[in-house]
Amino acid sequence: VDGWLIQISTDYVFGKEPYNVPCSPDQKGTPTGVYGTTKLHGEKRIIATGCKYVIIRTAWLYSAFGKNFCNTMLTLTATKPALKVVFDQCGTPTYALDLANAIVTILEKPQIGVYHYSNEGVTSWYDFTKMIARIAGNTKCDIQPCYSSEYPSPVTRPAYSVLDKRTIKETFGVKVPYWVDSLEKCIDNLIK
Repeated sequence: VDGWLIQISTDYVFGKEPYNVPCSPDQKGTPTGVYGTTKLHGEKRIIATGCKYVIIRTAWLYSAFGKNFCNTMLTLTATKPALKVVFDQCGTPTYALDLANAIVTILEKPQIGVYHYSNEGVTSWYDFTKMIARIAGNTKCDIQPCYSSEYPSPVTRPAYSVLDKRTIKETFGVKVPYWVDSLEKCIDNLIK
């Protein structure tokens, strides 16, 4: 049908190598687990088909709907007296509405390629939680930082997965909001 394939991929395609600068779309994938490995394989298979594709890697996705980190932390910081949250994993939260708007912009004049989209800025899960609690007014919960090793998980997450968004901004003119501004909008929508 000569249509376009839009795949939403993940920052989990990175992580095995220690990074301290934003990951670029053309950077070699180094996944640490099954999820990232299968997403990276999916990207390669799509590219190999020769179809018209746009692959968008995103990270730390949240919204006012469904189960996600933001909604979970809103509940926990409102109901728990204390909470420990990982501070040694850094990335950028992405408001699903912002990603949806970026996809709409891309669909107006799609161009084949792999792109990155997350909100602007860098934070840790701990700082993300502190900001969620502050915006929501959940000030009674004592939120403390902890290391990833203190929080057992079957999933190995990238320690640093900030995404370089220059290509998506230059190619499509996509405007990328700062993560705190988008978080405020999301929580405001939830409260309403």
